[in-house]
Amino acid sequence: MPIIAPSLLAADFLHLQDECDMLNKSEADWYHLDVMDGRFVPNISFGLPVIQQIRKATTKVCDVHLMIVEPEKYTEAFKNAGADRLSVHIEICNHLHRNIEQIKSLGMKAGVAINPHTSVSLLADIIHDIDTVLMMTVDPGFGGQEFIPHSFEKIRQVKKMIDEKGLHVHIAIDGGVTLENAPSIIGAGADVLIAGSTVFKAPDPIAAIARLKAIGG
Repeated sequence: MPIIAPSLLAADFLHLQDECDMLNKSEADWYHLDVMDGRFVPNISFGLPVIQQIRKATTKVCDVHLMIVEPEKYTEAFKNAGADRLSVHIEICNHLHRNIEQIKSLGMKAGVAINPHTSVSLLADIIHDIDTVLMMTVDPGFGGQEFIPHSFEKIRQVKKMIDEKGLHVHIAIDGGVTLENAPSIIGAGADVLIAGSTVFKAPDPIAAIARLKAIGG
């Protein structure tokens, strides 16, 4: 069964405690927390104070996705705020190996995020050092976009790379994940589904999470 990581970018922030209570009762595995700075991506989301409060509301894994420039300046702060897993973008890190080593030295699982237009071949020299490949399957910055179809081929390429190297690396899919396309995403090789609108805009979010969790089971 896949790991389900609801993206709180789509949550109701006026009732964030209620949203956290719902996720705690559900079959969700991780909380996915998107941090945007308005520079690397054309949007600003939330930061350390919000993550600190979410950390108090759950014992589930907090998976933080940094869509920010100079992430190395804030890595320790996100660890202190409660991040269990931290992903940085390959497009923004001039010294990616150093970034990954910094994340791991602080006791977090390390991930590399990759945009839709970025070749997965660039992962070849770092994939053995990381725990997750976070594949953006929409243009980063905003929720509610449609899944980019070419992403299926990219998922298969990353899965092949992982298998050929004999690694145990998660493939997380972020963007446009729906109940309809999730089986094909899992079939292509992914094992983490990051879902925002599909969960939080559903009439019954707990049931939607259960349906995603049951895929491939």
